[in-house]
Amino acid sequence: MRRALFPGSFDPLTLGHYDIIKRGVTLFDELVIAIGINADKKYMFSLEERVKFIEEAFKDEPKIKVTTYKGMTVDFCKKIDANFILRGLRNPADFEFEKAIAHTNRKLSEIETVFLLTSSGKSYISSSIVRDVIRNGGDYTGLVPDTVFVK
Repeated sequence: MRRALFPGSFDPLTLGHYDIIKRGVTLFDELVIAIGINADKKYMFSLEERVKFIEEAFKDEPKIKVTTYKGMTVDFCKKIDANFILRGLRNPADFEFEKAIAHTNRKLSEIETVFLLTSSGKSYISSSIVRDVIRNGGDYTGLVPDTVFVK
């Protein structure tokens, strides 16, 4: 089975993430969307909300599983028997950052990282921009799937 892990904080899930997931799921038998838990990070949305946003967005896709994890991503890949890590790239800065992580992961394990370029119409969207729009009362609905909403 070709199982891939798509790790992230997804705070919140954006249309950029959605794009990578929808295209990435066609490449693998199973895609595990894994929300990393970092106790030192302050999140806008609770872990439960983030899980729900993703589960609702992909409820009709049987090849997608949603979970949470702590610790190193490569260790979690081993735990769930994932041989691939899926990552999205928006720009050259993303590539440089992700390349260093991919090389490190490859050094630590046999995990291969697969990169997909975010579709051009979504390459400007980031979770931090979405959070800033939300904090300032802007219309965030064109940046996230319909399953993401602010209370």
